[in-house]
Amino acid sequence: MSTYKVALGRYGEQLAAEFLVRHGYQITGRNYYTNFGELDLIAENSDEILFCEVKTRTSSDFGYPEEAVNYFKQRHLFKAIQLYLNHYQVNKFWRLDIISIEINRSQKHARIRQFKNIQVDY
Repeated sequence: MSTYKVALGRYGEQLAAEFLVRHGYQITGRNYYTNFGELDLIAENSDEILFCEVKTRTSSDFGYPEEAVNYFKQRHLFKAIQLYLNHYQVNKFWRLDIISIEINRSQKHARIRQFKNIQVDY
């Protein structure tokens, strides 16, 4: 992956983390790696633990950011979450969200959207 794409992804994850903090979450983990893939952000509040897949784009030429989280990616994320929950023996309500970030470089503006409680049918 190019250095630019890595930097863009990290920037998007930072924007997403700031967004979650503004909405009452505490960031408890970043870039948790498993055999099934990476969990970008892990956040908690008093009621739940939130796993976030962050997708950042500077153009919609290849679709909107959230469209990159297809069925197969979602299945891998759910497996990674199960590994995390088992490893840390978490017994708390949890959910998977997608945070979509579209950056308009000319206007120096980012549009952040949160898609809550992603479900996968096995």
